[in-house]
Amino acid sequence: MSEPEQTETSVGEPASRVNPVVFYGSSACILAIALWAMIAPDMAADVIGEMVGWISEYFGWYYFLAATIFLVFVVFIGFSRYGRIRLGPEHSKPDFSLFTWGAMLFAAGIGIDLMFFSVAEPVSQYLDPPQGDGENTAAARQAVVWTLFHYGISGWAMYALMGMVLGYFAYRYNLPLSIRSALYPIFGRRIHGRIGHTVDIAAVLGTIFGIATSLGIGVVQLNYGLNFLFDVPEATGAQIGLIVVAVLMATVSAVAGVDKGIRRLSELNVILAIGLMLFILFSGDTVFLLNGIVLNIGDYVSGFPGMTMNTFAFDRPTEWLNLWTLFFWAWWIAWAPFVGLFLARISRGRTIRQFVAATLVIPFLFILVWISIFGNSALDVVIGGNQEFGQAAMDQPEQAFYSLLDQYPGVTLSASVATFTGLLFYVTSADSGALVMGNFTSYLKSSTTDASQAVRIFWAAATGLLTLAMLIVGGVTTLQNATIIMGLPFSFVMFLVMLGLYRALRVEGHREDAFRAALPSSLSMRTAGEARSLSRSWRQRIERATSFPDPRAAASFIDGVCRPAVREVAEELRAQGADVTVSDSAGQVVRAPDLPCIDLVVDLADERPFAYRLHPVEAPTPSFASRSPRFEETYIRIEVHLDEGGQGYDVMGFSQDQLIGDILDQYERHLEFLRLHREATGNSSTLPDTETTTPGTMDDGPDQDGQRPVEQA
Repeated sequence: MSEPEQTETSVGEPASRVNPVVFYGSSACILAIALWAMIAPDMAADVIGEMVGWISEYFGWYYFLAATIFLVFVVFIGFSRYGRIRLGPEHSKPDFSLFTWGAMLFAAGIGIDLMFFSVAEPVSQYLDPPQGDGENTAAARQAVVWTLFHYGISGWAMYALMGMVLGYFAYRYNLPLSIRSALYPIFGRRIHGRIGHTVDIAAVLGTIFGIATSLGIGVVQLNYGLNFLFDVPEATGAQIGLIVVAVLMATVSAVAGVDKGIRRLSELNVILAIGLMLFILFSGDTVFLLNGIVLNIGDYVSGFPGMTMNTFAFDRPTEWLNLWTLFFWAWWIAWAPFVGLFLARISRGRTIRQFVAATLVIPFLFILVWISIFGNSALDVVIGGNQEFGQAAMDQPEQAFYSLLDQYPGVTLSASVATFTGLLFYVTSADSGALVMGNFTSYLKSSTTDASQAVRIFWAAATGLLTLAMLIVGGVTTLQNATIIMGLPFSFVMFLVMLGLYRALRVEGHREDAFRAALPSSLSMRTAGEARSLSRSWRQRIERATSFPDPRAAASFIDGVCRPAVREVAEELRAQGADVTVSDSAGQVVRAPDLPCIDLVVDLADERPFAYRLHPVEAPTPSFASRSPRFEETYIRIEVHLDEGGQGYDVMGFSQDQLIGDILDQYERHLEFLRLHREATGNSSTLPDTETTTPGTMDDGPDQDGQRPVEQA
């Protein structure tokens, strides 16, 4: 394959280029597996079957334990003191509304397989449960609960773990938006060498098999849907055609980007799915289904603790475990890097607590209602005496959803909507996968930059090829088995990711402790800005509160107060032997581009440097100021930024002495943070510096020691 094209920035510099080790290494592995499966399908089926049997026997317990640990860790982090930390600088705001964000959370994480299993699994668990007799009331209650368990918060916790890890390191510490970034607190700069390449290759392999499984299920179900509607034959030729069409649609959507492509498809997807769900709810026995939803919630909540650790040690239903729980846990793990990166991509500006709560709750609430309505509707049909429907749902699960719709009026319309909705599920999974795998295998200029169009097109095509190969080998069962195999190695990486995140969050905790310890007791108020206001005269405070300076006044303040104050502090620190740099950098004020940022950086040898920036920001003038004779729609704030982002207070109007005092308060806080961290860990900061290199630079190759420098966002 020729070198993929590069996306150009506004100044002609490439915004992305491939990481040759990860791109070509993972591509070679995937193409080799696909060709082997297509050339020798019987051998591939035998090898995959043997590997799954070995994993099930020796690592079945591990999958149960790992899923539980991931959930406990995510909930602990989300509701601990670390939950207030933002996925991005302190001043960052969310990019998407709550509805759009929730729709993208759901549509990117769950594909057409939800339609596939929401009918097939409850019926299968009712007729053939893992323990006890089937076809009774207890089996009916447990059938839906098993389906909810497999699609429940345990799996979404894996997505939440990867999402908050990637978002935290990418947006808060300017590391690449890739799996390797989460290992920085453990391996340091070595993540830019072989260790990082290996981790990213494992993530790509796990991701593409997870996506291929979902797409394979989608192809089989859509093929049956077209047969149901238009008598299109269920054959390999039709499935190849569906793969080609879906890959083309995924390519168009992926090239359009997150805002134009995936966002709009996600919103349309959720709206159609809700409409289909409401049709079943109100066309069927509505009261029974509403009772079922409430019953299923109670059964799920009460049974979850026992189910999450139930390894069936005394009477192992091995075949059942391989088809259901082990497959689902491996599937969630395989999808975790893909969905986690995508969730991080759309969640900049959210706090960890918001992110964890939304990721665990918003998608699962939809899933709970969906599975309860469709699952109980299917069980009602079987219990009502339609054994043919039940057997077909268990033996040919791709037929289950359409067979259920056939029990209701207007089946042609509902089946058409279901087919179109399934196609959108398919496309949102495929285009999100192409986007994310492209990012995994590229060096990106910033965390908001995506891989080039050629790379995304390649991954859309590679996913289609792998899906076709696995369908040739043995259909959906082979895809499930391959997912169990590929999910195992990446699960070990996820434990390293947990350790890396915990170490990084401890550093954040030390910074917060240092802030409280370093401020004088007279300043121990809610915010640093409120505290420092005590030292000002009351007349000055009134003047500051009622003035909304224009760019000219801000420029005068920068020249007359900010520069002299920063230079005085720098000169005194240099006199004490410190290595201090003072510089101007371009401001970000839209209407006053000439206003500079004033930067003060103190190099602390091997420790994390102290960085203090005075950052001009344009803000809308509040409505109560409109009576001023010099009213303007916007005014200028001079905000303080540290290495963790904006601090949320304005120093415009400070005297020179007050500004010097603010700089020294923050400097003392930083030194206290370093001291607390050394005492707790016995070493220096475990996180990279976010200010000492130019933001927006892209990895240009190995440095002198053979390791790649930190790519900045």
